[in-house]
Amino acid sequence: MSVKQEQNLTEAIPKTMKAAVMNDLFDIEIKEVYVPDLEPDEVLIKVMAVGICGSDIHYYEHGRIGPYVVEDPIILGHECAGIVVRTGANVTKHQVGDRVAVEPGVTCGRCEYCKSGRYNLCPEVEFLATPPVDGAFVQYFKHREDFVYSIPDHLSFEEGAFIEPFSVGIHACKRAGLQPGSSVAIMGMGPVGLTAVAAAKAFGAKEVIVTDLAPVRLEAAKKMGADHIINVAEQDTDAKIRELTNGKGVDVAFETAGNPKALQSALASVKRGGKMAIVGLPPQSEIGMNVPLIADNEIDISGIFRYVNTYPQGIEFLSSKIVDMHNLITGRFPLEQTKEAMEQARTDKQGSVKIMVYPNGVPEEQGE
Repeated sequence: MSVKQEQNLTEAIPKTMKAAVMNDLFDIEIKEVYVPDLEPDEVLIKVMAVGICGSDIHYYEHGRIGPYVVEDPIILGHECAGIVVRTGANVTKHQVGDRVAVEPGVTCGRCEYCKSGRYNLCPEVEFLATPPVDGAFVQYFKHREDFVYSIPDHLSFEEGAFIEPFSVGIHACKRAGLQPGSSVAIMGMGPVGLTAVAAAKAFGAKEVIVTDLAPVRLEAAKKMGADHIINVAEQDTDAKIRELTNGKGVDVAFETAGNPKALQSALASVKRGGKMAIVGLPPQSEIGMNVPLIADNEIDISGIFRYVNTYPQGIEFLSSKIVDMHNLITGRFPLEQTKEAMEQARTDKQGSVKIMVYPNGVPEEQGE
């Protein structure tokens, strides 16, 4: 990009912008707010695509997730990608015009977790759209440069936004020590479960078995690379997995649905000496588990909290076109229709997979 183009892009930034603000439960209003000023280590990003996450719906519908409570108006949205349009005085990693994916959690960089490489556990993390931090349903927002990653021109902004949920699957694969040639069962085909299918395949899984209730999600799982699909309303999950694995069970199981029965099925599906990763968060804090089964079979269980050091790998995977994330998009809305987008995601869970919001306009070739 030429200096003149950079200057034109900078000059085009307005003083105010539109933001979709959640005033209260089920109440989202488009407001005019100021474009933020930058700290020296921050960049200003023109937001081009934002995916609606289950956590956004939870805040919209219930006003809280565990200890995180919405007490004041908040801007939701954290799965996002866009264009750098302004840089702080000390920024060296990015320049105006860079197309970027945004890792939404900014950590302190000083605590024992950050220093040991597990910054996802940082107690001081500021995560987009997690109260009281505002999110990305805005035309512009600022972010610290070390949590912003350049994406190649052939990667769409939608794919850039998908790096966030895809990262959860990548992190789960790493925590579970998934090896090439492994067999994997994934319980729950929401967006995280679907991207976990792609992650498992990218890590070399030979056989991926998935379960869900919704036919549209099971069909989406096929497009992500699933080898076997099980509709839990029609088949006995435990018996079918044993049949598919010649009675042994799978090497690794992921529970992504946040459902107690799915968690128990995931545990039952694992072979002796296998591994299970708990990704989904159930509504209750305690669930009965077969402890003798875990001990007698030496099953390793890993908790999965967000992700750490996954964005570069996620960008490489999606850049290789190993999977087409566009297959998961079931709705596209401009910023002005954020409430409608949230309602579709909330009320049509069987028919919706990933809804995208475009704060600076829906691309013409993708408009509906």
